[in-house]
Amino acid sequence: MWIGLLASLFVFQLRAQEKPLESKITDVTVFLNRAQVKREAKTRVEAGATELVLKALPAALDPQSVQVEGKGKFVLVGVSHRQNFLHELNTPPVIRQLQDSVSVYHKQVAWEEAQKELFNKEEQMLLSNQRVGGTNQNLAVAELKAMADFFRGRLAEIALNRVKSDEKIKKCKTRIEALQQQLRAQNELYSRNSSELVIRLTADAPTLAELQISYVVQQAGWYPVYELRATNTSSPLALNYKASVFQSTGEEWKNVKLRLSTGNPAQSGLKPELYPWYLDFYQPISMLKRARTAPPAREVAFEVAAAGAVADEVAPAASAAEFVNTIQTALNTTFEIRLPYTVASSNQPTLVDVQQHQLRADFAYAVVPKLEPDAFLLAKATGWEELNLLPGEANIFFEGAFVGKSYLDPNNTGDTLAISLGRDPRIVVKREKLKDLTSRGFAGASKRETHAWEISIRNTKTEAISITVEDQLPVSQNSQIEINNVVADGAIRNAVTGKLTWTLNIQPNQNGKVGFRYELKYPKDKKLNP
Repeated sequence: MWIGLLASLFVFQLRAQEKPLESKITDVTVFLNRAQVKREAKTRVEAGATELVLKALPAALDPQSVQVEGKGKFVLVGVSHRQNFLHELNTPPVIRQLQDSVSVYHKQVAWEEAQKELFNKEEQMLLSNQRVGGTNQNLAVAELKAMADFFRGRLAEIALNRVKSDEKIKKCKTRIEALQQQLRAQNELYSRNSSELVIRLTADAPTLAELQISYVVQQAGWYPVYELRATNTSSPLALNYKASVFQSTGEEWKNVKLRLSTGNPAQSGLKPELYPWYLDFYQPISMLKRARTAPPAREVAFEVAAAGAVADEVAPAASAAEFVNTIQTALNTTFEIRLPYTVASSNQPTLVDVQQHQLRADFAYAVVPKLEPDAFLLAKATGWEELNLLPGEANIFFEGAFVGKSYLDPNNTGDTLAISLGRDPRIVVKREKLKDLTSRGFAGASKRETHAWEISIRNTKTEAISITVEDQLPVSQNSQIEINNVVADGAIRNAVTGKLTWTLNIQPNQNGKVGFRYELKYPKDKKLNP
């Protein structure tokens, strides 16, 4: 049996005809780490055994992920993967353009250098023929002056032309260096070895073969980026869910059907197992520290096919989020984008709209006058937990202006998402120490200190506000330090942290005040930390 199988494989290898296979990328599913690329190919195969070679594939292709399906009157015998260190990935147009530009500037430099050489030879010729007239020939003054003017003028013109050539050469070389830097950056993405897939099939007669090939590549993925926009304090909070897609595989995904998946093939899907937990006495063992490798830089790029319509009135541009289908599976969420995308192998990120949501939000102010005298406007959004968001950076906008950045972590946030929208100078806050109620003295072997603070808030806005005021009491970590006679009317006190919280409603052009007082008692020969 084994002899017959080996013989058949030997015959297949002997008779197989190797043929290059042209294909086109049609679908790409991008995971949080890695991407699955699907290609389609059509070719005519002859009768007998054929080896179709799909060339110029990324070197970081995972051979275990390769899948090949086909339609036609043939038998798919097998698929193998191999590296090709003699063939680099196809040079993209951006590199060809840079190379052409460098070549043009090099030719310009060579031309100017040649012009300078001609000017130098002409100068040498003039200087070596300075003798005017013969030995016994006297020239008139006018003729001598004309010859002197000619020499002086021509030599000055030669010197000026040399200066101009030097300036042109300097500019060209500066431009060449800039282009070469850009070219080196691009070559890091494309100048690498490629890999190949060898698809073996056999047919009884000549036939048309339609093949679908898929594989998983590294150096690709996506991560979420959010935009939180508040138009005013009476409108819902707009949450724009964006995706930053990156890939540096070396191949271009041109006009492909794109899907974004929250799955991560880089993580193991196997359930961990518990093993016996043995206890023994500790014995030191020297171990080598393992250096952690830094994760690859995210290199991204991506172009979107624009869609629009012409109407009598100018309408707002459509968002790519309007062309996204959300598919919820048992384990992951997939965003299927109905617009064709071109994703180049590059190192520049591009944000793409995935979803848009309106969140219910309550707006209120908060101030911590001990640390900052400014009042901050907060938006407290609810209902966000229903959106299946991923952790990611958020850009905050209020009334059309960029406020700052935050980090949205759905895993560590409660039912309410609090977002700071920036400072409002129309709310004036002052924190003052009440000297009349502040004192220091001694009682026996103890020192007693009384401290009192007053916080005033003035609302200069034209509408009423709700504001939360935060301050704190000291917390003792030593039994010899006592904190007594605490007075903080209207405040919620956290006994563990010492935090005091007041909530005030202040009408337009009105003031609000809160205050607190406490007493410290500790040994008089001791000194408290600040």
